[in-house]
Amino acid sequence: MTRTPTTRPAGARRRMTLKEVERFITLLAAAHPNAESELDFVDDYTLLVAVALSAQATDVSVNRVTKGLFRDAPNPAAMVALGEEAVGEHIRSIGLWRTKARNVVALSQALLDQHGGQVPHDRAALEALPGVGRKTANVVMNVAFGDSTMAVDTHIFRIGNRTGLAPGKTTRAVEDQLVARIPAPMLRPAHHWLILHGRYVCKARRPDCWRCPVTEPCQYTAKILIAP
Repeated sequence: MTRTPTTRPAGARRRMTLKEVERFITLLAAAHPNAESELDFVDDYTLLVAVALSAQATDVSVNRVTKGLFRDAPNPAAMVALGEEAVGEHIRSIGLWRTKARNVVALSQALLDQHGGQVPHDRAALEALPGVGRKTANVVMNVAFGDSTMAVDTHIFRIGNRTGLAPGKTTRAVEDQLVARIPAPMLRPAHHWLILHGRYVCKARRPDCWRCPVTEPCQYTAKILIAP
């Protein structure tokens, strides 16, 4: 996962029609048929911790530190026993590691105290955990529990605005439009299709339009369709 965006990218000619949205998502599905989270985890708890650690960090960097962290602390009780200082030693190579170490231990204690050591299948309960916001809750609900949620990170925010898929000034505005406009049966996996598309094709500085599978419905006005 990546940081939450604070500015709105420009570039779409207009907002896509619902027919174009369905075409856009259908083409992405064909391009990424086996799309899934690129974070390494083994259960709901390790997923929650990995997603919480991924704020302002790449999935690759998070996977690097959680390998040892989850070996030493595979569950909430073990994480609390490990303690903030030792957790920090594991994750100090990623951004905001001190705050994240404190939050990981605190959320683990909260799971023990309030949820029997289990990750709750409830948005409000998830967002009440230390270091867990709406985006993290959406990812956990989508990946762990199979809910049709849309976690809007910087990649999905960019795609929503750049392509005309779901323009919005805030991540919540983009999220609400995506949930309303993507056909319901496609919504849950669309979260993964969009993240991978933004990570590897519709990149921030210069999108690789020349190898993009969705140039037809995309409303981006500055497409470069010839490979550099």
